[in-house]
Amino acid sequence: MLHTAMLRRGLLTWVSRVGGALVLLCCSLSLLYVMTCSPPHSDDPPLSHALPRAGSNHPSLGGTGPGVGVGAGGTGGAGVGPAQSGGSASVQSYQVLLQEREEQHRHHISSLKKEIAQLKEALQERSQQLKGVQESLKRGGPAEGPETGVGSQGGGLGETQGAKSQQADLQDFLRSQLSKAEVTAGIRLPSEYALVPFESFTLQRVYQLEMGLTRHPEEKPVRKDKREELGDVLETALHSLNAPPSQDARGAAEKTQSSKVYAPSDFIEGITRTERDKGTLYELTFRGESSNEFRRLVLFRPFGPLMKVKNERVDTSNVPINIVVPLSRRTDKFKQFMQNFREVCVRQDGRVHLTVVYFGKEQMSEVRSTLENTSREVNFKNFTLLQLDEEFSRGRGLDVGARAWKGGNVLLFFCDVDIYFTADFLNSCRLNTQPGKKVFYPVLFSQYNPTLIYGSPEHVPTVEQQLVIKKDTGFWRDFGFGMTCQYRSDFINIGGFDIDIKGWGGEDVHLYRKYLHSNLLVVRAPSRGLFHLWHEKQCADELPPDQYRMCMQSKAMNEASHGQLGMLFFRQEIEAHLRKQKQQQNSNPKKT
Repeated sequence: MLHTAMLRRGLLTWVSRVGGALVLLCCSLSLLYVMTCSPPHSDDPPLSHALPRAGSNHPSLGGTGPGVGVGAGGTGGAGVGPAQSGGSASVQSYQVLLQEREEQHRHHISSLKKEIAQLKEALQERSQQLKGVQESLKRGGPAEGPETGVGSQGGGLGETQGAKSQQADLQDFLRSQLSKAEVTAGIRLPSEYALVPFESFTLQRVYQLEMGLTRHPEEKPVRKDKREELGDVLETALHSLNAPPSQDARGAAEKTQSSKVYAPSDFIEGITRTERDKGTLYELTFRGESSNEFRRLVLFRPFGPLMKVKNERVDTSNVPINIVVPLSRRTDKFKQFMQNFREVCVRQDGRVHLTVVYFGKEQMSEVRSTLENTSREVNFKNFTLLQLDEEFSRGRGLDVGARAWKGGNVLLFFCDVDIYFTADFLNSCRLNTQPGKKVFYPVLFSQYNPTLIYGSPEHVPTVEQQLVIKKDTGFWRDFGFGMTCQYRSDFINIGGFDIDIKGWGGEDVHLYRKYLHSNLLVVRAPSRGLFHLWHEKQCADELPPDQYRMCMQSKAMNEASHGQLGMLFFRQEIEAHLRKQKQQQNSNPKKT
């Protein structure tokens, strides 16, 4: 009993002493910060107002002091012209020096603030540990005897040792990630395609190799995560450059440590690349003390071990999809669409409803006849045909089709008549959406002109055989947001389409931005089962020259790949070369 009380009293005394020491350390650092950052208390005006100017009464800068002239008619002594020019040069040098000193002090203050924040975090962590010790002592109680008290102390030590062991294991794993990555030495690669290229960056630009149609070789990091990532890397590098050396390395560092305080303006260039299974490497280059001296920092952000976030069973057997298609004329394309719909939605999937919103009266009978024929041939009754006697508006048609559904909360797929999809895509539509939580914006594969791909109309295969995802057959249409899967409740709650937009285009981006500004998760990913079939694009003669030029550029982008367009552009040279080759073969027949 007495032994336990003495043990508790000793531990509490030790805890109070450690806590007092930590509080005293924090107060000392705060006082040091105040003394460093606060301007000196004096009756003199600020430095910016005390800067000497040409013609002032400062004796060392060509003023009216004794023996120094200020120009013609001045009250000083000899030396009229040279003193004035020397004074202005001295002013400029003082201003440059003061600017450099202000920049250095500003970054020194920033470094001190960061250190204080780290110390506060360490103090809070120690306080939590001390609270844990106190609570464990309270749980032990004085009436439980010495064995219980010792057991409680042993349990606390065991938990501390377990936490240290976990931390050591994590550090070992991160070090192993660094040793596996290509940081200090290269590894053997099987071919040129296995190399992971770097991206280079400056304070304002990122230079990249992997680009979609909406990205450029040189661009500002517009994505928030990219900006914050590179900003954090640069801040860490500057903190490392300006931080004082540690106690162990101070002796060796005193020989090489410079007095320069590094600023963002000293950053020249950096390169970075990510190995998906190891981490991200950064190499940053800064200006040194002289024009031929540089400082280079290599930073590595290792990826931690995989963590299981969720393990769930998803049942899509009772998740129907309402496919909404706006239409105006284009009955031939609608017949082709219904052929794919019949095979995929009726025969393979069987959980689909089709809503067609038709604008106008012309060719309405053909659309109705196509739907009725499909209904008879495959016994399909789950379709709705709506007619709007007004000018075509894609947003208006999709909005009417979505609101016309009266069977509860249904999964909507907004589709166009020139889209081809597979049964796998319908499952992706179900798996990547969740009411009130997720909407799906797939990136479809847009097909090039089949006549140019396969050489002539006679060699063009069937539509199913054309759907090959390759560089020369099409491209990921990452600038399009018209095809989307979302639940009707989310569509209604977000406000639907802007029905004031007429014709094609604009309404899809407007809805997409609404979801980006909401709390719903937007799933944006390429879909291997969603294709945009090629169709000829018409550029009207009534368009202004700048719009006509943009229309033609869009037409060329959708027509063929870069290499195929080049072959068309140099067709005459290629044909001339083939004629010369044929003439040479005819003039030099093979020997029998």
